[in-house]
Amino acid sequence: MPTRVTVDPLEGSVATAARNFAALPPDRPVRLAKRTSNLFRHGAARNGTREGLDLSAFRGVFDIDAAARTARVGGLTTYEELVDALLPSGFVPLVVPQLRTITIGGAVTGLGIEASSFRNGLPHESVRELRILTGGADGRGEVVTATADNEQAELFRTFPNSYGSLGYVLDLVIELEPASPYVALRHVRFDGVGALADAIGVVMRTMAWDGHRVDFVDGVVFGPRESYLTLAHWTDEVEGQPTPSDYTGAQVYYRSIQERRTDVLTAHDYLWRWDTDWFWCSRAFGAQHPVIRRLWPKDKLRSDVYWRIVAFEQRHGVMAAIDARRGRLPRERVIQDVEIPLDRTAEFLTWFLDNVPIEPVWVCPIQLRRQPGSGSELSGIRATDDDQADQGRPPWPLYPMHPDVPYVNVGFWSSVEVEPGRQHGDVNRAIEAKVTELGGHKSLYSDAYYDEATFARLYGGAAIAAAKRHYDPQGRFPTLYEKAVQAR
Repeated sequence: MPTRVTVDPLEGSVATAARNFAALPPDRPVRLAKRTSNLFRHGAARNGTREGLDLSAFRGVFDIDAAARTARVGGLTTYEELVDALLPSGFVPLVVPQLRTITIGGAVTGLGIEASSFRNGLPHESVRELRILTGGADGRGEVVTATADNEQAELFRTFPNSYGSLGYVLDLVIELEPASPYVALRHVRFDGVGALADAIGVVMRTMAWDGHRVDFVDGVVFGPRESYLTLAHWTDEVEGQPTPSDYTGAQVYYRSIQERRTDVLTAHDYLWRWDTDWFWCSRAFGAQHPVIRRLWPKDKLRSDVYWRIVAFEQRHGVMAAIDARRGRLPRERVIQDVEIPLDRTAEFLTWFLDNVPIEPVWVCPIQLRRQPGSGSELSGIRATDDDQADQGRPPWPLYPMHPDVPYVNVGFWSSVEVEPGRQHGDVNRAIEAKVTELGGHKSLYSDAYYDEATFARLYGGAAIAAAKRHYDPQGRFPTLYEKAVQAR
């Protein structure tokens, strides 16, 4: 375990980052130099570049406070690196997104969801402190430290879902939770999406099912008459089988959900159960075919490898050109995660299965955290008098989920044919309209089609405009609309 620090271990790196920012051409938008990306917007492959602002010094776990259950980590630290550093000490972040190369800074400035989100909310809700490189009043960069109750509290509140439009996280302090060596799973089948939604409600209210504690819950809808919830809990021993299951080689995890009623994985393998096959999307590359899987190097069965294949196709359009020569219809990419209020989830799933030819889909319950005994206080965000006067005001304005409202994330990642008489983007626009109709929101890591006024209404336009005026008045970073919709 790292030694507790008494001085700032990143003081020199912070000063260097500020100088490097000031040296960037003032007439060009600032972009982060990264080798990997988990964005699926048009242009993401182009913008995911090694050029730009290098913040690679802010990668790693710099301090673990076991007593306080917190850690100081760099914003460019991937969750794979976080888990590797924290799990041997018996801890994990409160929410570990499904893909290894998601960075914690990306999850906080974007969105991250996993099977612990029904009790731990979103990654930014477990943040105690953020150190952010902003544009500064003169456009030459300024580093500020934001907490829930200091003079930068509005930036702390507005930063989540800003996607780099307000600045970049250098380092942050996050809460941790104790981890056990294993996770025991139960796969419970439902014959309709209504029954599935009802069961989700029970688990979210009681954090239990059939008399057993539930620490994690997510599910898969294979079709209108076949869906499953996977209910899991931490455990110190392998329960009900000789050894933990291994889905990092020949076996495919999501198929086990249909084939088994119970299972046990190591904590490490549970956290990355979806990464090996990018949920089920590795089948698009043939990686689930038994012959190809035997030949595919085991260490290349991971999401970042598949993403590089997709990025290559985005840049060069090889398969699209081949399909066109074969007379096949063009395809529209439909890669989205949406949050739907629980009481409208069955309605959304029914509509989706009737109108969008994509199966399976992922479901993951989520609700904002509430500190015990705090009334309207949420995860370190102190309720102001205005909050109490307007109880409907979301605590995180750029992704306005509401306190005390249970939601279900629905994820679907594929493509559909653009049928004659239809236009590219029609399916995504229909999904956006349905999500809005049902009181939900969609994540902004992929293509979005909103007009600017609608986007501002849905994603905290007034709040981010005020933050932009204060922290980036010279416009060094693209706006959220430019990044999320216009893919600049």
